[in-house]
Amino acid sequence: MIQVTDKAKEQLATLRQQDGYTEAHNVRVSVKGGGCSGLMYDLSFDDQIQATDEVFEDKNVKILVDKKSLLYLLGTVLDFSDGLNGKGFQFINPNASRTCGCGESFAV
Repeated sequence: MIQVTDKAKEQLATLRQQDGYTEAHNVRVSVKGGGCSGLMYDLSFDDQIQATDEVFEDKNVKILVDKKSLLYLLGTVLDFSDGLNGKGFQFINPNASRTCGCGESFAV
């Protein structure tokens, strides 16, 4: 399960509208190799659900995760911060053993 905070839900709705996506475009969360800690989060909109995707829904936000990424993301909370330390989406991942300073990459 991946959870979405209220702030992240609001920001996703804003971005979806600004970028011209429709409600048919779901949120895709995946993990890719790279970054200073070894793995990076990737967040995008996608209107295609693949046969190998796991689909979660929280606060009326449908989240698509490929099976490979799911192992790294179970229990993660997607949040959005617009504070003094920076603006952007944050992944609160209980599986991460360490994260980089910017929060965009992690290791398990």
